Amino acid sequence: MTAALAATSRAHTGVLVALCVTEIVSYGALYYAFTVLAPSIVRATGWSRVAVTAAFSAGSLLGAAAGIPVGRILQRHGPHLVMTFGSLMGAAAIAAVALAPTFGIFFGAWLVVGIATAGLYYSPAFAALTGWFGERRVQAITTLTLAAGFASTIFAPFTVYLDSRLGWRGTYLVLGGIVLVVTLPAHALALRLPWRPHQAAAKVRDRDILTSRTFLMLAAAGTLTDLVSYASLVELPLLLIGRGASPGLAAWALGLSGAGQVAGRLVYPMLNRRLRPRTRAVVVNVLLALTLAAQVFIVGPQWAVIVIAVLTGAARGLFTLVTATLVADLWGPERYASVSGVYNAPLAAAGALAPGIGAGVAAVAGGYPVLFGLLAGLAVAAAVVAAAAGHPGRLAPVTVAPRTLTE
Repeated sequence: MTAALAATSRAHTGVLVALCVTEIVSYGALYYAFTVLAPSIVRATGWSRVAVTAAFSAGSLLGAAAGIPVGRILQRHGPHLVMTFGSLMGAAAIAAVALAPTFGIFFGAWLVVGIATAGLYYSPAFAALTGWFGERRVQAITTLTLAAGFASTIFAPFTVYLDSRLGWRGTYLVLGGIVLVVTLPAHALALRLPWRPHQAAAKVRDRDILTSRTFLMLAAAGTLTDLVSYASLVELPLLLIGRGASPGLAAWALGLSGAGQVAGRLVYPMLNRRLRPRTRAVVVNVLLALTLAAQVFIVGPQWAVIVIAVLTGAARGLFTLVTATLVADLWGPERYASVSGVYNAPLAAAGALAPGIGAGVAAVAGGYPVLFGLLAGLAVAAAVVAAAAGHPGRLAPVTVAPRTLTE
């Protein structure tokens, strides 16, 4: 018995380590590298910045939509096939981006990248940890997000280095090779644990959860929060520079805001123990609203600006874990993959659209301080919606013979 438990513990450790590595690589190569390479792509190809960004955003939107059927497949068959195939598709698609001779092919390649991310980003990784780690899922998910938080720290300077020597096409070819060499064997070998959905998975219908008042209101609140979180992150340097801050200070504020995300994730387990799921969502939105309002009214001294940026980052980091654990905490881990696929789809779409929406609102409304005031108001609205969501009611039972699925 002791030997079996030790073997299980080693297997779980292997899963967690593998996913920590693959999430860093996936986000670094498929997401953060674009923010570095976009100017080089525009200069080298002559395509407009709007068009290039639109291709990336369209892929992100398609990835959000693809998360719904991918979640159902993952629920039934487990993460092994989903994430392994995601590695193959992601590597091939990013290579197609690098080799695209025309903008049309470039655009289409980003659509394929978006589909691949549905099998590579947080959602399937969270489903794997929720299904395999049981009561230890919060600690496992927290560890994963802490590790993945360094994706930009590692890949942003690495991408700059590659771009200076290989150009954007060569850089994406190297990154595609890294995705293939690192994530494919990690997913293929480490995610082979038996996948056995609990018998309780058959007791409720997905549609009963997905049409419930609690689910719909929490999904709406989460969508607002994701919009606020991403828009405020992208536009923070422009807010500070517009007030006379140096680009260096703006960069420090942005970088330390990322460090704040890590700090927020470190304290989440305590929040998880003390507060109910819906209350956690409310608290995080209130913190986000307060810090965004502070960014509107407090323009100095510099240390105060930095502290506020860190606190805003902490709220974002907490929100990542709220979304990661909400479905399992409210409706159980049995339906996590399929239900969270639907829950996360509008959140991911909001995140993809947030930079464009933020820039557009700032241009129309009269500047970035006005934008941040509006974002603070949206965070308050998200807190109100989450507070009004109530608790899940009793759902109609369904009698289905239990089954065991093994990878």
